[in-house]
Amino acid sequence: MSTIRVQTTQNVSLEYEVASVGERILAAIIDNLILIAWVLTWVLLFTTLKPRGNTTLVVLGVLAALPYVFYHLVCEVFFNGQSLGKKARHIKVIRLDGTQPSLGDYLLRWVLRIVDTGIMSGLIAVIVVASNGRGQRLGDLAAGTAVVSTRPRQRVGPLAPAATNEDYVVVFPQAAQLADHDVATIRQLVFKGLEHNNYLLLNEVANKVKDLTGIHTELSDEAFLRTILRDHAHLAAMQG
Repeated sequence: MSTIRVQTTQNVSLEYEVASVGERILAAIIDNLILIAWVLTWVLLFTTLKPRGNTTLVVLGVLAALPYVFYHLVCEVFFNGQSLGKKARHIKVIRLDGTQPSLGDYLLRWVLRIVDTGIMSGLIAVIVVASNGRGQRLGDLAAGTAVVSTRPRQRVGPLAPAATNEDYVVVFPQAAQLADHDVATIRQLVFKGLEHNNYLLLNEVANKVKDLTGIHTELSDEAFLRTILRDHAHLAAMQG
């Protein structure tokens, strides 16, 4: 699987595995099955209830259509860049500067979905994603986002500290305030959060670390915690 290197606004380089075309297609199939089930449910209700009057028909039609139209936008906004299909396949939307995608980013991706997947049954999206190698369809290219895997890459240990170069620039010197056992706990919790797509846990851990160190940053929770772990590992190696 190819990787993508994200350069954050604080000059931190993070590496993610790009979601494959196959994973994105499987996620899309799951999402489409959910939407089809939703529409069929309303068709059955229409057939069973046999509503009368134009107003009633319009109201029921709107109730059936709105979730179908806004499904992807609402899911990505409230589920941290994931539709239900993406969550099932362990992939998500991220920004290429390491910050959390904004409502505008999700909105732009949603609008351009009409071109990406609405024309030629999604062939345009498949071609663009496969050709650029960065997990980006047209909507991602416009919004500055990409779709990556959320599965932890390290299987030998829970986010085992990676070796850093001597010229590595520490982003958060406050990482030195953290005790070794604190960092070990953070590493375990980050691994658990990524493995289970538990972004609430990542947020809680990030907030706790910020409280302990007094750090203020616009980095996303995952990017912030990865940076803290890398900074601490580098500082510990320099002291050793």
